[in-house]
Amino acid sequence: MTSLLFKEKKRIGLVCPYGWDTPGGVQAHIADLAEYLISQGHYVSVLAPTLGDSEFPDYLVSAGKPISIPYNGAVARILFGPIAFARVRQWISQGDFDVLHLHEPAIPSISLLACVAAEGPMVGTFHASAKKQKAIFAIGPILEPVIEKLTARIAVSEAARSTLTEHLETDAVVVPNGIYAKRLANGNVNSAWAGDTLGFIGRFEEPRKGLSLIIEALPEIIREFPKIRVLVAGPGDSKTYLENIPSVLRGRFEFLGRISEEEKADFLQSISLYIAPNTGGESFGIILAEALAGGAAVVASDIPAFASLLGGGEYGTLFESENAVSLARTINSLLADNKARDAIRIKGKAHAQNFDWDLVAERIYDVYEMSMVGLGKVTLASDNRSWSRFIGK
Repeated sequence: MTSLLFKEKKRIGLVCPYGWDTPGGVQAHIADLAEYLISQGHYVSVLAPTLGDSEFPDYLVSAGKPISIPYNGAVARILFGPIAFARVRQWISQGDFDVLHLHEPAIPSISLLACVAAEGPMVGTFHASAKKQKAIFAIGPILEPVIEKLTARIAVSEAARSTLTEHLETDAVVVPNGIYAKRLANGNVNSAWAGDTLGFIGRFEEPRKGLSLIIEALPEIIREFPKIRVLVAGPGDSKTYLENIPSVLRGRFEFLGRISEEEKADFLQSISLYIAPNTGGESFGIILAEALAGGAAVVASDIPAFASLLGGGEYGTLFESENAVSLARTINSLLADNKARDAIRIKGKAHAQNFDWDLVAERIYDVYEMSMVGLGKVTLASDNRSWSRFIGK
């Protein structure tokens, strides 16, 4: 049930730290949240870096072109500096927002700049799960007063909450990422994707996504299931990637490129097992929740975020992270036992309803309401001069 405060329509500003053009869990979460809030009648504006060569939704405002930096085992496309700061201030000034929702405000990004630039109701969502990093301690004295300006904090999982507590010695309410569980529940079996098939969705070129582990496990799987195939959906250079797969295994792989939401539902309904072999750096795992909602039996590495999402193995099957032998044996065991596979599929699908936007949004509304009490609207901070050395002005 929607909180009384949010029965009235609000003006909500969302800030995405990463390039909107690049697929990623944070961008997907923000897009889904924006669309959900708009569907409930709220005004929503999303500020994000963009490359500017794509069509964007009406709610998106470009903050400028991002630059690429290594971050948390991947490449992050972010935007920072005095020009970005000016654009952030302009967006805040024109937005007349009731609340700002800043994603990943503890990294050098426009979310951090928005936290510097604004006063009033501000919610920060922390997505990252990472080990202690010396760089964080080096800028800790600068970050701490910024993070203290947040009137409420969300972590998308216990892993993300632990990272926040460890790095910045502050706490957050855990609210998981949301999915449209009902949309994914009605997929149709595509005969081209059915049979003995393993499914993978993601940026397969990134080592931490773990596709190489499936390649390593495949010979042992083939010995027991000689017709096994691997279906890979997601962005990347499949031709180059295939060249690095042993020639005897290349015919086992089919790269589908990016698939639509409708195709994703069919994909998850069709495959024998969904495999999430990620090696680390994940704080939640939206695609795992989506795979469960789509009715797939999930096999995932036992990294903390995945183990938590899957209830320690109750709603999906865990294998030892970065262990190809463990992965192969887990896959073979489930492929050989239809009854066990169907049982965990059913339990997983039921569990996925806990991540549906209708439930998750209510918890976000509660955090918004908590952040807004007695603070009025978002305004520009009266004096940003103390931050001049930080933003490079």
